Amino acid sequence: MKALWGAAVLVLVAGCSSGGSGEAPSAAPPPSVSSSPSTAGRVAVAGTLTEDLKSPWGLAELPGGDLLVSSRDERTVTRVDGRTGAKTLLGEVPGVAPGGEGGLLGLAVRDGWVYAYLTAASDNRIVRMRYGGGQGDRLGPPEPVLTGIPKGLVHDGGRIAFGPDGMLYAGTGETGRTGLAQDRASLGGKILRMTPEGRPAPGNPFPDSVVYSYGHRNVQGLAWDPEGRLWAAEFGQNTWDELNLIEPGRNYGWPEVEGRAGRAGFTDPVAQWPTSEASPSGIAYARGAIWMAALRGERLWRIPISGAKRSGEPEAFLTGEYGRLRTVLAAGGGRLWLVTSETDTRGTPGPGDDRILRLEVR
Repeated sequence: MKALWGAAVLVLVAGCSSGGSGEAPSAAPPPSVSSSPSTAGRVAVAGTLTEDLKSPWGLAELPGGDLLVSSRDERTVTRVDGRTGAKTLLGEVPGVAPGGEGGLLGLAVRDGWVYAYLTAASDNRIVRMRYGGGQGDRLGPPEPVLTGIPKGLVHDGGRIAFGPDGMLYAGTGETGRTGLAQDRASLGGKILRMTPEGRPAPGNPFPDSVVYSYGHRNVQGLAWDPEGRLWAAEFGQNTWDELNLIEPGRNYGWPEVEGRAGRAGFTDPVAQWPTSEASPSGIAYARGAIWMAALRGERLWRIPISGAKRSGEPEAFLTGEYGRLRTVLAAGGGRLWLVTSETDTRGTPGPGDDRILRLEVR
C-alpha cells in the first residue's frame, strides 16, 4: 500500500477513548483497477484507510491530512489518521436528533472551526464548534450558524462545503413537501450561500437572503472545478437523477420538471441518469472530471467536464464492488477518499463495513 498524505495529530475532545490501535492497516490486495477502452478514465483502489464505521456521512480533511467523519445515526465525530487509519472517537455532538434520512450529516473545517449540518428536534441547522488543533485541545460546544432549515423523514439535504470565495455553501432538501423547492422564502430545496457566521453572503442573488439557487429536490453533493464553478448532485424522484452546474438565482425546476425539459425559466442538468443507476450523493472534482458517489447505483461515476458542458460520456467504475457509496472527497492531484454506506439501514453490510477507501484516478 502506498503511503499517502501526511498525518496531523488532532484530538478535538479530551477524555474520549481511542477507536483504533494506532497500527497501520494490513496490506491491501493488489489495486483493483477499472477502466473503459473508450475514454481515458481510470480508477485504482490503492487500499482501505479504515473500516468498521457506522452510518458514515460527512467527511472533512484537517490540516496535515487527517480526516473527520460523522456518523449520521450515532451522532458522533471520529478522527481518522490519514496515514495509518487509526480512529479516535471524539464523542457525540449535542442536539442531534437522528431519524429517517436526518441526523449528523455534512462536515466542513475552516479557520479553527468544525462546521456540521445536523437534524435537531425542530429543524435542520448548521452549527460550528471551536477546536485548537493541538494535542489535548477540545471541541467546543456547538454554536448556531444557520437555523430554520426544514426537516423531514426524507430529503434533508446535508452537504456543506466552503467555496473558493470563502463562503459557506449548503445543499438542502424539500423534506417531501415539494412546494418548498419553488418557495424562495423557504430554506428547503435550495442551495444556500452564507458567510462563515451564517449571514447572507455579499453578491447573493436575492436581497437579504442566503438562498443561492432554488427548485431543487434533494441536493447531496457540492464541488468546484478549477475555474471556480459550482457543481451539485441531486436526487430525482422516479425518472432522472441530476448533475447541475449552479449559477446564482437560477431555478432548477423541481417539482415542475425532473431532468432535462428544455422549458423557459428552468435550468436543465448537465448530465442525468435513471434513478436505478445513481441516487447521487457526494461529488468531488479531480483530473478534469466530476466524480460522483452513487447510493442505489452502487458505483462511482466519472463525468468529464469542459466549460459549462460535458466533454465526454459519463463512465461508471467500481460497480457493485463496495455497495452503496456515500461521500467522495478530493485529496489533491488524482487522489480521492471514498466512503461507503452499507450501514445506513438501506444497505447490506458485510464484514468491515463501512470503510474509507483510497483511490487514484485519472
